[in-house]
This record gives sequence, C-alpha cells and structure tokens, in this order.
Amino acid sequence: MTDLESDPWIFSCKSLPSDTRLIATMANGYLGTRAYGEILHVNGIYNGSVGDCHRANVPSPLNVSLCVNREEVVDERFCLDIKTGTFSHTLQCSTFTATQHLFAHRSLSHLLVNIITLRGSSPVSVNLEVDFKAESQDLDLQRGPDYCNAKYIYGSTQTPEVPSCPLKTVHMIYTPVPQCLALSSELEKTWVFLAAVSETEKDVKERFDEGLSLADEGQLLSSHAEAWTQIWKSSRIEVEGSLVLQKAVIGCLYYLLSSLPPLGCNEDFSGISPGGLSNGQRNEDYWGHVFWDQDSWIYPNILLFYPEMARHILKYRIRTLEGALQNAKQQGYKGAKFPWESALTGHEVCPEKIYGDQEIHINGDVLMAFKQYYHMSKDVDFFSLSGGWEVVSSIADYWCSRVVWCGEEQSYHIKGVMPPDEYHSDVNNSVYTNALAQISLNFSMELAKDLQQPIPDLWNDVARKMKIPFDSKINYHPEYDGYKLGDEVKQADVVLLGYPLMFPMSQEYRKNDLQIYERVTDSAGPAMTWSMFSIGYMELKEAKMAHQQFKKCFANITDPFKIWTENADGTGAVNFLTGMGGFLQAVLFGYTGFRIAEKCLEFDPIFTDDVTALYITGVCYLGNKVNFTFSKTLTTVELTSVLDFPKYALVIAFDDLTPFIPLYIGEPVSFSTKAGRVQPKTSGVK
Repeated sequence: MTDLESDPWIFSCKSLPSDTRLIATMANGYLGTRAYGEILHVNGIYNGSVGDCHRANVPSPLNVSLCVNREEVVDERFCLDIKTGTFSHTLQCSTFTATQHLFAHRSLSHLLVNIITLRGSSPVSVNLEVDFKAESQDLDLQRGPDYCNAKYIYGSTQTPEVPSCPLKTVHMIYTPVPQCLALSSELEKTWVFLAAVSETEKDVKERFDEGLSLADEGQLLSSHAEAWTQIWKSSRIEVEGSLVLQKAVIGCLYYLLSSLPPLGCNEDFSGISPGGLSNGQRNEDYWGHVFWDQDSWIYPNILLFYPEMARHILKYRIRTLEGALQNAKQQGYKGAKFPWESALTGHEVCPEKIYGDQEIHINGDVLMAFKQYYHMSKDVDFFSLSGGWEVVSSIADYWCSRVVWCGEEQSYHIKGVMPPDEYHSDVNNSVYTNALAQISLNFSMELAKDLQQPIPDLWNDVARKMKIPFDSKINYHPEYDGYKLGDEVKQADVVLLGYPLMFPMSQEYRKNDLQIYERVTDSAGPAMTWSMFSIGYMELKEAKMAHQQFKKCFANITDPFKIWTENADGTGAVNFLTGMGGFLQAVLFGYTGFRIAEKCLEFDPIFTDDVTALYITGVCYLGNKVNFTFSKTLTTVELTSVLDFPKYALVIAFDDLTPFIPLYIGEPVSFSTKAGRVQPKTSGVK
C-alpha cells in the first residue's frame, strides 16, 4: 500500500471510474460541479415551472483535461485531497511532470479554479482537451465584452418556478483555455484559469478581480487550502478503526460541508438537495429539490459542530415560509405546509402530486431541526427576531387544522397521508407523522412560554389527545392504522420514533419495533435506512446487531472517491448526501450516544469490534466548544473555548449519587466510560 493509499484524507486512483457519476465532486455551497463535468450549478438558480423546476445547467469552464502521448506516461494519478478540498491529476512522463488542480474555492465561493503546472528539464508542450460551449438549455446566454482578457457571458433563466418568482440571472467571467501549454526555457511554469459566477455584472467582476489578485500573489490554492484547514482544525470526527471506516467517515463529512456556505458568509442560501450542488439537472438526482433529507438526515451532523451553518438551513425554511403558507391555504388548511419538494420559493414543486399532497411529515421534520437548534443553542433572538417563531407557530397551526376528531376513540387523527415508507399511501394515522405532530405542538408550547407568546388552547388539546398507534398484543407500533404485520416497507419509518424523535417507549417496545421492521424493510431501499437500525441496536447495547446493520451502509459507497449512491445497486441519486448524513449520525449519535435533550446533551458510548475509540472535536453546545474522546474504558471531555460573554457554565453530570464535574477551559476531565450528560451548572437536571 502506498503512502497515498494509506492516508485516510486522500482518495486516489490511477484511472477514473467509467461511470462519470462516480467522479469526485467539487462544491462550496454556492457553486458545484464534477471534475471534468460539462455543467455546473449555482445555489438557488432553477429553471422550469412547478413540477418541471430543476437546477439550471450552466456550462462549466473547468471541463479541461491533460492530454499527452500515452507512451511517454510513467505514472498517472487522480487524487481528491480532503484536507485541502482539492482534486488533482498528475501525469509523470519521461521528461516532464504535468499537474492539474481543480477546486471550488472554499472562502471565495463565487470562484472555480483550474491550475496547471509543468515541470521539466527541457522544452515540452502538453495538449489540453477543452470541451466548453457557451450554451445552455436553461439560460438564454449571451456574450458580453471581454473583461481583463477573460470571456464574459450572461443570461437569464427562461421559466420561473411560479409566476410570482422573478427570473434569475447568471453572469460568468472565465479565463479562456488554449489548446496547448508549452514549457520552454523555464524548469517550471504555472497557468491559472479562473471562472467567476454571480448574479450581477458588478458582483461577478468584483469576484473575478479578487481571484486575479490572489492568483498574482500565488495565493489562490493556499488560501483555499487554509480555509479547509481551519474547518478541520475547528471540528472533526476521527475514528480508531479500519482505514475503510476512517475514509468513509472523513469523506461523508467533507461532502456534507462542501454543500454549505463558507463560515462568515452572509448570502442567502437555498438549501441542500439529496445529490448536492454538483447534481440536480432535469430528470436526475431529484432535480436539485430540497426534501426532508436536508432537515432530518444532513442537518443534525452539521448542527453538532457548526451552528452558523445550521442557521443557513433554518433561514432557508424561514425565507420559504410564505410559499408554505400558500401551500396550506390552497389545500384549505391554516398555518404552513412546507413542500415535500422545495426549490427557491417554498411552493410545492414535486412532479408527482401524491407525494406533495400526502408526505406532510415534512412539516414535523422541519420543526425538529428548529427544535434541535434551540436546545443546542438557546438562541432566543433567532426565534424572536429572525423568523424562527413564525415557522414554529405556523407548523403548529397547520397540525391543528389538519387533524380530525374521532369521537369513538376520543383522539385526534391525521388521515390520508403517505409516511416515509412510500410503498403505502393514503393511510390514516401514520405513527411517525402523528408522533412528529405531537412533538411539534409540545415544542411550540415550550418555545411560546420562553418567548412569552400566548399559547392557544387547541395546541395543548391536540398534543394531549393525538392518536399514536400501538398494538398492545404484540407491543409494537403499527406503521399506520390497519398495517398488516409482514407488509414490506421501503425504508426507515417506525424505527425513527426511537431516534431521532426520542419518542418515549420502553426498551421492549423499541426492540420489538426494530426486529419487526428489520425483517420487512426492502433490502434494496435507500442508503440511510440501515444507519437508523444500527443506532437503535446501539441504544439497546446490542453491539453485534448494531455492527451488522452498520456494515450494510458500505454497500452504497463507491471507490475511489467515496461517492454514495442512493441504492446499493448503484441506481438512484448520486452523490447521495442523505445516505452520508445517516451514516454520520450512526457515528455521531450512535457510537457516542449523543442525544440533544431540552436541558442537556446526553452521551452513552458503545463500541463494536471495528471501532475502539472516537475523537469528536469541536462540539458546540450553548456557546461552548467541547472535545470528547471515547474509548471502551475511559472517556475524556475538554472545554476548549466559550463565547466572549458566556451565559452557561458547563458541568458533566451522571446519576443522582455522583457529584457534578465542572468544566474549565484547558482542563480536560477523564472518567470511566459510562452514560452521562453535559449540562449548564444551573440547569436543574439531576
């Protein structure tokens, strides 16, 4: 094994996958593309109305590859360096070496960069294969006057998502790429090819100028790499286990972070789709729409480390609230109905009506993200001043409008829905949906109390009397009213009650749910499913069963660049961030036992044969940054920093008989590995 192959931060190969969907992607929250891809996408730029709405294809100037006489090649390698967020292609020939670096700049998110370097001892030339055409089926592109010896194109989308949504404009300035690069008397020479993308002429010129300045200073690559270095220095996950596992964990976190804006970015963010920004054109990868995948599967991993990035996701839901209000009104309900498939406006853009009409659990999924953020941050201002309360209260109003009273059972029912298990539709009282509705209402009342907002009596009544299907003969939760034991299930559904919903139930009921639904869940279902079964068995301390479920996730990871496919047979969406999110949750919330509770952050680690230690750096809790080291025998917790004016002093708490352990900066505390919690000193939790 070479040094590159043994480095968990580098994914490398000698030849690219024949399936171009599995080539490494590059994204930074604003721009996304695939190495050598013909197109790029811009966050928030969609073309097409309602069900035809999809990410607008923009031609990519990065579609450039090195071409040499193959007989001269001594060695060739393609690498995705996770530490620096850079894709490279190196050709070592008999008389020279050619290296190409491609990346979406991490801090200057409007820039895509292509850097080519030649090194040799004699004159040499290298051909470039350039396949760039300034045309798009989604934009009416036009050429503008050259700018700083670069080409300038611009154009608008053709069809708005809804009539009230304005057309979006894309401006691009890019360095033209010649057919050939030559090294004459120099021993080394570097060429920089830039592409700047923005929505106005003024802004794109400013962004291109920034790139030129950094290029002149020789700082383009180093500034990008430094931005990634700061991210990894601040927060990361390290697993003591096999190299395969280490690469899977690091790769997942890298791709998730790549889908979000840089730290300090104040621009509007338009959400995360299952395939990320590098995918999502018409008829592919869910057309770039935003689902519950963002809020339920990707978001919890981000929240644990980066509250600022988590707020970008919540702000997207706040900005699309008006569309959600219209969705509910159109169906005759009060409050807000967030769309099953969302793009720019929050109006429903699902191509198939049944999903948009019936997968209303999305409302609860959205609210869970707001709830988790509040419990991790106690950021009251975000809810009182930035629109968070309006989202939460509108969802509560929707649930109260959507339920119907059943006099016979003396409970509220929710009828005619599709649960996460999409093999069944038009069912009544999906247990997952109803539990989420109840949780939504309970949190809405908790938040209302903290914000000193009035609490409608109906919220309390519906929450208390919501029907939660349960079979007391077998002691398990039927997926919905009339569910027949043994019916096949598409994906994780009822098992989500235990985690992430943390719905109260005994260990017996939790185990029954896991065992019953494990047997009937489609083995060809989407990637995130098995991570939830794994977490469930970890809760029950059944390490062997947990490991069996966890191993199933690896069937969806493709080499060499650790691109995930939605289904194990390679079909479905790629690069499937949803599966990555579920996998990371199995590590971050499974092995560690982290649970975001109202008054504390719980932990209860467990280990399987393939994981002997976990190092979790930079967990953000109530304005504090905390590091955790978990091993089978010893746990170490260290407070590394606090806000300038901290509201909360933290302690480690265990059972009622064990004294608190206070946390002070730079003074790590260690104890025998067991269940515990991090909490404010004055939380009142015993």
